[in-house]
Amino acid sequence: MTCAACVNRVEKRLARIDGVTAAVNLATGRARVHHPADVPPADLLAAVERAGYGAELVPPPAPRAAPGTATGPDGPSGRSAPPGPDDPDDPDDPAGPTREEARKDRERLLITALLCLPVLVLSMVPALQFRNWQWLCLVLAAPVAVWSALPFHLRAARGLRHSAATMDTLVSLGVIASFAWSLYALFLGGAGDPGMRMPFSLLPSAGTETETAHVYLEAAVAVPLFVLTGRHLEARARRGTGAALRSLAGLAAKDVTVSEGGRERRMPIEELVPGQGFVVRPGERVATDGVVVSGSSALDLSLINGESDPVEVGPGRAVVGGAVNMGGLLLVRATAVGADTRLARITHLVTEAQAGKARAQRLADRVAGVFVPAVLSLAVTVLGFWLGAGADPQAAVTAAVAILVVACPCALGLATPTALMAATGRGARLGILVRGPQALEALRHVDVIVLDKTGTLTTGHMSVVRVTGTAGGIGREAALRLAGAVEQGSEHPLGRAVVAYAQRVASEGPLPAVTGFLAVPGSGVTGIVEGRRVEVRTPGEGLPASLAHALAEAEAAALTPVLVRVDGFDEALIALGDVLRSGSYRAVDRLRRLGVEPVLATGDREATARAVARELGITQVHAHCTPEGKAALVRQLRGHGRRVAVIGDGVNDAAALAEADLGIAMGSGTDVAIGAADVTLVRGDIEAVADSVRLARRTLATIRLNLVWAFGYNAVTVPLAAVGLLGPMLAAAAMSASSLLVVANSLRLRTWQPAPHRLATPVRKAPR
Repeated sequence: MTCAACVNRVEKRLARIDGVTAAVNLATGRARVHHPADVPPADLLAAVERAGYGAELVPPPAPRAAPGTATGPDGPSGRSAPPGPDDPDDPDDPAGPTREEARKDRERLLITALLCLPVLVLSMVPALQFRNWQWLCLVLAAPVAVWSALPFHLRAARGLRHSAATMDTLVSLGVIASFAWSLYALFLGGAGDPGMRMPFSLLPSAGTETETAHVYLEAAVAVPLFVLTGRHLEARARRGTGAALRSLAGLAAKDVTVSEGGRERRMPIEELVPGQGFVVRPGERVATDGVVVSGSSALDLSLINGESDPVEVGPGRAVVGGAVNMGGLLLVRATAVGADTRLARITHLVTEAQAGKARAQRLADRVAGVFVPAVLSLAVTVLGFWLGAGADPQAAVTAAVAILVVACPCALGLATPTALMAATGRGARLGILVRGPQALEALRHVDVIVLDKTGTLTTGHMSVVRVTGTAGGIGREAALRLAGAVEQGSEHPLGRAVVAYAQRVASEGPLPAVTGFLAVPGSGVTGIVEGRRVEVRTPGEGLPASLAHALAEAEAAALTPVLVRVDGFDEALIALGDVLRSGSYRAVDRLRRLGVEPVLATGDREATARAVARELGITQVHAHCTPEGKAALVRQLRGHGRRVAVIGDGVNDAAALAEADLGIAMGSGTDVAIGAADVTLVRGDIEAVADSVRLARRTLATIRLNLVWAFGYNAVTVPLAAVGLLGPMLAAAAMSASSLLVVANSLRLRTWQPAPHRLATPVRKAPR
């Protein structure tokens, strides 16, 4: 395919099959087809071939295939795998040319340039012209008009056989008309040197003025040269829009070092199965998703989720395939391989996003369906008009050829997919996965966002917020150390949080052992530590003044208090809570600045919800929300004309995510939430919500600018060509530049940056 007219033709041909719908992407050269089960893929391929094009099914992922080894989005079979789009060095890439094809295209362009240069120089610089120079130009121009333009002629002839007209039809007719007129002028029209009709002598004719008015070879060579150059540069630029996706696919390991029975061996990644252990040395990439068995290190996840800070991992911690080991030696047990890995799912989501179409692009495709026939009709009309008006035949032919050459449906076809490829790739690098243009359009218009609390605004796990000791007691640190020691026998989330905090702040070495441990449901735990009876329990009445004051503060802040008693004396009060994420303050503030109103909806207690909302400055709060209640809230807001987005991370958020105009899932959440969402924040940073809104607005602004240029270019240049103010040579250059400008404008999205993390007013800190 070479233009939007090709896209329109393929989609129409596929749609003639009952029950089949298709979305064809010019930038990637792929079609996503939905078809009934009784329509075999062979019928779909045959339909594409009847339209005059070749097609093949995207190969499905092989069993236990390594992430990134298969290509493409969903093909007609509905199967998918991570792609490597538009890569000329990948012979297996269905969207891009093979190495051999790319080499031949470069050779064709180089030879064309060498043949064209003398013709253009002699045609435009009269001082260099000599006797019979036209015949030399004819010898040089003939292979350009025939061999260099052969791909255009062949595709135009193929379209003619299928009663179709595309951009190649316009280019081919322009070259043929220019070259045919030049032959007529040289052989029959008296444009050659009057003293020498045969092209065998190059000697100048003294005193004879060379007649050049009717020789038109510069247009015959300039059109193929400029179009070939433009398409070569366009292809390179389009590959740039898919660079992020190729880099994701390139993160996949090709082989892995497996550890079995104390021995190591290297094997292809395709042979690795879940449950096997593999070694990750410093500087290597983690081969696939797994859990650390032994060793500790820091992992660089920046290329996967945009997180700049390394993540510390140790035994029991999950790791992601594609991460770079920056430190120690790790032994990892594989938990997922092939298409089940997180990297493969990310790549698949990005690929899916690039296959969709925005509403504006569908309009452009419909226009492109009638564009080429309209241009052909206009060119014939202009030719007839000028001849009928008594104009010079050369001027009439010039205007008609210029119309054929300057009209460009290519930009219409590239306006959306190139911008979408660049934006989704950039978003993936920043940890923002957008499913497609429909999600971008919805994200741009969102004016209300419903936020879950646990795991979204907060970290999702309990931790110690502050510890208050009694005056004259054993001391705050000693009480915390004893509480952590006795809680070592507990499996309660509060107990684990106390142990983790005590271990982190303990200054006297490891926590001591506990004996006589006893857990009392609903009350707390008790045990003997270093000969002292220690209780960690729910606080009651009669607390010392300092602890009573700390208890009141904890309840006001919606924190969970636990009392530490040692040998029957109240020694400390520990306040625990699900603390706010560091980016929650900035995220809420930035959303307001973007005109998006935050609403808190949580299944938690009213006091806890109000405390969190008060801390973040959120005015609308809905507590005790069931999954059905959240979905009902979304319907209520939409009923009032609001454009609603929902962000969550759990199974209980899935219904609301699906009910909203736009669902946003935290990448750290459940697969159910991610599956129901339109946008996934891979890096788990709530502030990425504001970044995603800004990226959506920038992307759609870029698409609109591309389409305005694509329509405006034709609206201006075609009339100029019709009245003879734009020659075919300039028309060819303008046509090539049109597509290049659209692609170049889209490429600017590759360098888009999130807003700096700063606020106009200081951020309130979480209580300590």
